Amino acid sequence: MKTITKLWIGLAILIVVSPIGLILPEHFKAGSAWGEWGAEEIHKLVGYIPKGFEKIGSLWNAPIQDYAFKLWGGKGPFHIGATYILSATLGIAITVSIVLFLGRFLSKK
Repeated sequence: MKTITKLWIGLAILIVVSPIGLILPEHFKAGSAWGEWGAEEIHKLVGYIPKGFEKIGSLWNAPIQDYAFKLWGGKGPFHIGATYILSATLGIAITVSIVLFLGRFLSKK
């Protein structure tokens, strides 16, 4: 099997298991998924908001808030998982497209 085929299979597996990071914390009543904390949650976890986080915390906003579409909001774990898979697929497709475009653009003399 070619290395590139193994890469695509690995990416497909990661796409399919991506909802686990959101579903498990919800199942165990553990709060938010690890690393997806806002300023309020960090303050609750550690007792303060780091200065760097305060300074650049609002610099970036996710294009799809909470990986959810308005039509699917609050519809249960299946829809949450589906939006995670869709977001992962979309993110990988955009990233691969940009890399391929840049590769072709930069390889031309």
